[in-house]
Amino acid sequence: MNGSSPLITIGGLTFNIANCLSTFIAALLVFILFFALSRKIEMRPGKAQNVLEWIVDFTNGIVKSMIPEKSQAQPIMFYVFVMFAFIFVANQLGLILEVAIGGQTYIKSPTSSPIVTMSLGTISLVLSQFYCVQQRGIKGYLHHYAEPMLVLTPINILEEFTNFLTLSLRLYGNIFAGEVLLDLIVKMASSYGIVTWIPSLLVSMVWQGFSVFIGAIQAYVFVTLSTVYISHKIVTE
Repeated sequence: MNGSSPLITIGGLTFNIANCLSTFIAALLVFILFFALSRKIEMRPGKAQNVLEWIVDFTNGIVKSMIPEKSQAQPIMFYVFVMFAFIFVANQLGLILEVAIGGQTYIKSPTSSPIVTMSLGTISLVLSQFYCVQQRGIKGYLHHYAEPMLVLTPINILEEFTNFLTLSLRLYGNIFAGEVLLDLIVKMASSYGIVTWIPSLLVSMVWQGFSVFIGAIQAYVFVTLSTVYISHKIVTE
């Protein structure tokens, strides 16, 4: 991760070019990947279809484990599938493609920015409120904040924001720290020539492999916790 990111102002709104461009590239890669995997859907699946079905079954399994009722789980499955795929690809983007020009970063992992992760967290937060209203109605939605007793209402409301912050900042912290450490390893490689270049290369390869694992785990943790928060809103004891 090198330097700052360029900004552009349109209509009084300031946009971070690195965040916008990186998010677009991650979304485009997800589209291309799953378009390719779903080109030939057959009763007797090939390798590409097997991979696609495995991912769908994996994300559907996350939802089913939290929301047993099929009618309640069905609308959430596609969201969890798309969110898992996007976050996984976004987490890896900075490892395979990082573009920095003139000390400013144009392409990186979009999830290394708190703005992006908070936007993703906001989507989960808003959806959890929407599904709660849809399942319980306005009266039931308001009443669940007073459960199990009215005196806990302020704590229940505060919990909404703490869930949002932990969901967003956990993802941001892990991906940002990974990119910072990788950048430090690269700088160390050029500090004392071949003396540091060879060990730094080995450390960099190991860390990149570990970062792929961390990126996958963080995508899993994000969608799992999102599903947990949604299930708490719609699953009645």
